[in-house]
Amino acid sequence: MINPAGIRKKAERLYYEYLTALLKSELFFPIEIPFGKPNHTGDYVIIKNEVEELINGSKDKLGYGYKFELERFNTRKYGLQSLPSRIYFENEIDYLKYIKKEKEVSEFKIAISQIRESIPSLNDWINKNTSKVIDNIGKWNDILKVCEYFQKINKPNLYIRELPIEIHTKFIEENKGTLKQLLDFLLPNEAIRKDESEFEKRFYLRYDEPLIRVRALDQSLLAKYNLSFSDFSVPIIIFNDLKIENGRFIITENKMNFLTLPYLKDTFGLFGGGFRIEILKQIDWLKKSNIIYWGDIDAQGFQILSQIRSYFPCTKSVMMDFKTLNLFQQFIVSGTPTNAAINLQNLTTEEKELFDFLNETNCRLEQEKFDQNYVIENLMELI
Repeated sequence: MINPAGIRKKAERLYYEYLTALLKSELFFPIEIPFGKPNHTGDYVIIKNEVEELINGSKDKLGYGYKFELERFNTRKYGLQSLPSRIYFENEIDYLKYIKKEKEVSEFKIAISQIRESIPSLNDWINKNTSKVIDNIGKWNDILKVCEYFQKINKPNLYIRELPIEIHTKFIEENKGTLKQLLDFLLPNEAIRKDESEFEKRFYLRYDEPLIRVRALDQSLLAKYNLSFSDFSVPIIIFNDLKIENGRFIITENKMNFLTLPYLKDTFGLFGGGFRIEILKQIDWLKKSNIIYWGDIDAQGFQILSQIRSYFPCTKSVMMDFKTLNLFQQFIVSGTPTNAAINLQNLTTEEKELFDFLNETNCRLEQEKFDQNYVIENLMELI
């Protein structure tokens, strides 16, 4: 026979069903607690004790909680006995007090009222995210302030802690998960970078941006683009403002190769730093530039080359060929195989052949091992 502990468990399982009914203003009470058929063939003393336990845990004794109805059953061994035929919660007060959710539901109702009053369009969201509303009890006043701000200012271009919202400075940082869901629901498509998962990037906020290292390999470029230094590092947003359209850029994977790039007319050097090259994809004006990539002759070098071409299709490679590999074969070392071959759709036929060779033989030639005269000679041919 079910006991008060079993009734509590079943009542708790109905909690989110109750909240859903509450949201939709649907009737929920009285709510039945299923318990199966009473076992009236057991020991009389056990049955009697179980019924008494059920009575002692009920509203009749506690003043709240479940109610029950007894029915007389004719048992083969003990004759007529009173056993439960129905267990139910009569109303919300009895139910919530029994499962110890009075305070939480009171706060839930306040939160729902607040959300609907402040941002009515969130009604569909809260109907599908009841647990999220509960999880953020006590925070909704500030959450709604953030949502209302982003609805007014779609692309703030400020650091999180610069936003003119009356909340504590770490609130957004500590609640990014919930805020992301809400802003994804509320904001128009043009206010969201769907391909970005990081909160700041996704909602057009400033962040601790990576620095772009640039060298002007021709001093005449300083005056042409009003630059103060020939070698400088700037955040990506500032680099984007330079708008050096129709320029020539040589991207290198290794920093020392970047630092030792020779004089080249009308050319800038860019330090790529491996796969972090992805940050350049947001620089639209680079699509109008002449881009040359010089990386290690290994599987990863060609992965990066293919990646760059996915942003800037006209990118050319230099010193990433069989000729260079054979010329410096004494410096070949073991590489790191990759299974990314199927994704390398931006390589030329010759580049793909070299990539396959490197991957199969597990070898690598680092660009910093190249003779400097050979480097200068090949770069000069690009002009």
